[in-house]
Amino acid sequence: MAGLVCLLVLATGCGHKEIKIDRTPLPTVAAPPYLCDHIPLEAVRLMTGERDPLVSGHFNFDRPSRLGDGNCAVYQRSGDRLKVLQVILVPMGTEERVRDQLRNGAPPLPPIVPGAIGYFDTDPSGHASAHAGIARGTALLIVKLDRGVEGRDNAADVVALMKLIAPKLITSADAPTPTPSAGKG
Repeated sequence: MAGLVCLLVLATGCGHKEIKIDRTPLPTVAAPPYLCDHIPLEAVRLMTGERDPLVSGHFNFDRPSRLGDGNCAVYQRSGDRLKVLQVILVPMGTEERVRDQLRNGAPPLPPIVPGAIGYFDTDPSGHASAHAGIARGTALLIVKLDRGVEGRDNAADVVALMKLIAPKLITSADAPTPTPSAGKG
């Protein structure tokens, strides 16, 4: 009987394939190559597990109002070509939308851009997904990780990506912050 138990344990152990998860932190400095001219490919590879993703979208900062907008969607190249990541820049967002997320319990983002407020959160259903948003003035930047890597800290990944891209995207998208007039009175 003991021999049969040992044989079952060995058979089960031999059939188990350990999946190696790359837990390398995202870079702390944005570096080329970029997806959609602003999203570092290496960060996307780490947080989605997609080595050669399909990409669609762009960001536009040449509007007459000087407010930028756009989006960048990243898809799996194989299988059903599911969307794994999306970065959205909205020129008519509001800080109130971010405040609503914070009031509903989303943790605040650490300071990233002066004068901006932000949040991040994970999917409550337990999927490997997370999202973050940051607003300054009327510019709203959203990062939606729809399919992250199981076993990675997906919330930390969206925060790290936001740190890489928000200083450029949110400040380029936002109209200049008015400065108080000197010598009023």
